[in-house]
Amino acid sequence: MFQFKRFVVEQDLCAMKVGMDGVLLGAWAPGGKRILDVGTGTGLIALMMAQRYQESVVTAIDIDEGAVRQATVNVERSPFSYQIIIKQEIVQEHEGVYDSIVSNPPYFIDSLNAPDQQRNIARHTDTLSYAELMQAAYRLLADDGEFSVIVPFDYKRRMEDEATFVGFFPHQVVGVRTVERKPPKRYLLSFVKHPILCDHSIITIGDEEYKTLTGDFYL
Repeated sequence: MFQFKRFVVEQDLCAMKVGMDGVLLGAWAPGGKRILDVGTGTGLIALMMAQRYQESVVTAIDIDEGAVRQATVNVERSPFSYQIIIKQEIVQEHEGVYDSIVSNPPYFIDSLNAPDQQRNIARHTDTLSYAELMQAAYRLLADDGEFSVIVPFDYKRRMEDEATFVGFFPHQVVGVRTVERKPPKRYLLSFVKHPILCDHSIITIGDEEYKTLTGDFYL
């Protein structure tokens, strides 16, 4: 169980546990009136987006039944239950138009699968490739909307290539490093449908910018 300032996240039914990636994306991603969280897992990112954008309606989808049950419980126990809709659905078949789409996607592409099928679905791209994610995001995103993801540093180029292929343009690229002297281990990326000046920056876990970014959530 994780206790945040305004909600609690239980994770016993979910393959992917609460981690730094989800917290970073939920605290950073641009929002809007209509938000879609793809692969919601515990519901963490949906809850964070609802807290940040309290006039929004957040639709949170996941392919895994356990994740959907987990997210439903976490949302129902939160102050933001009236804002969030949970669905067991694959994004490739989802319908709607959204101002903001966020995803902490599966990222293992070339590695071996584990025996745990639930964990495989959450961690591997077998059920949702980067190409499929980008195609779905482009289809579902409003013309002036923004699509945001977080990826390990060694998957950044693949994600950017797939984004370019479907017609997205990069808007924000934020490297996330654990200490100042080391290169980024994660990248927060956002994409839009029209050419725009791309902003590049770096944050370090624990620095003032990071504390400001996550301060409304951590106890």
